[in-house]
Amino acid sequence: MKLVECVPNFSEGRRPEVLDEIVGVMTAVPGVRLLDREMDADHNRAVVTIIGEPEAVLEGAFRGIERASKVIDLTKHEGEHPRMGATDVCPFVPVKGVTMDDCVELANKLGQRVGEELSIPVFLYEAAAKRPERENLAKCRKGQFEGLCEEIGTNPERDPDYGPCKIHPTAGAIATPGETGIPFLTSIVLRT
Repeated sequence: MKLVECVPNFSEGRRPEVLDEIVGVMTAVPGVRLLDREMDADHNRAVVTIIGEPEAVLEGAFRGIERASKVIDLTKHEGEHPRMGATDVCPFVPVKGVTMDDCVELANKLGQRVGEELSIPVFLYEAAAKRPERENLAKCRKGQFEGLCEEIGTNPERDPDYGPCKIHPTAGAIATPGETGIPFLTSIVLRT
């Protein structure tokens, strides 16, 4: 059995019904299980954790990003946490039978699909970075949504790895990495 964890962060921490909708489409994918979800009203951010076979989790992540792009409008978003997208980041974490290289491959597959099908620019960071200056998320997110609106398409250094060279008008941009495993995950037991 191969298991990968995905931890998308959504720029929504005040409307539980919106997060319910996003989580609902993610967990509707056969084989995707919800491990956790947290909302923070001050930061206006939610963190969702799903787990499953790599292809199922990849599909669940895509569906969550797609729904978030329809129900979160960054032009109306306010919160303490820096953000660049309706789905701000979407990391993949190896859990069992999956390597970091596998997670980087998932990040690339997701980035390509999000860019092509949703017209949302995607930046790869951490282990998936295609440019050394993008290994650090803070550098990818510099200027946040508003700054990226001005720079994408005018500054070649801010061109995304996937998707159009223009910011999505309401969903912004997304960053996706491959990340190292989280120690507590080794003790998770999945019941069917």
